[in-house]
Amino acid sequence: MMGIEWYDMIARRNGGYKNNAVFTIEGVSAEPIFEAKLVDMLPNFNSVLDAGCGHGDFTLKMSRHAKSIIGFDNSFEMIKIAETLLEESNVKNARFVYATTKSDLPFKDEQFDLIYDRRGPTSILNHSRILCSGGTIFGIHSGALDTVKNRLNSNGFINIEIEEFNSALIFFPNEIEFAKFISGSPGNPDYTKPELKKELEVKIEQSKMNGKLGLREYRYIWKANKP
Repeated sequence: MMGIEWYDMIARRNGGYKNNAVFTIEGVSAEPIFEAKLVDMLPNFNSVLDAGCGHGDFTLKMSRHAKSIIGFDNSFEMIKIAETLLEESNVKNARFVYATTKSDLPFKDEQFDLIYDRRGPTSILNHSRILCSGGTIFGIHSGALDTVKNRLNSNGFINIEIEEFNSALIFFPNEIEFAKFISGSPGNPDYTKPELKKELEVKIEQSKMNGKLGLREYRYIWKANKP
């Protein structure tokens, strides 16, 4: 299962883009580094866009540091959860919008001075019209590095910075937690189902590290400005 259907399914199955697998991380993970940098940046901007906000919990978390923030996602099911979370919170400076980068985004020209992309659509880079002149775009991803580089350059962004992280290792206490974790990767089936036992066994065999069950975490953090 791929595309929007997968994200809608994850929203219904897990209550959002969540992963309840138990694991430990050894080494330097890019995720907390990205979050810390974003928290430091947010107070300096007036209008912020979270590109590919999923079920919205990270957007609401970042709203504590932002003046105004909008999250959009291309999954109706994710946005429904995000709007429910917003209603249940006391957050007043955030809102959520259904939108897709495959069409023209429903935002004004130069509406935002910061766009961040936490493993969301890299195609947000093709919508630079909604970022104001001098504005910043900032993201973290685990794949498609060449695509990001090409889109940053082809859309005229400047001051491009890219930092790669590949030293962190994710270890799982058992095969069940491993199955839950990889089932949360975009496009993957639910490897916890009995009918996928053989496919899971192949994944397990490919993921053994010195007698442990683990995966290497690859991430890169990128940042650029619109001239």
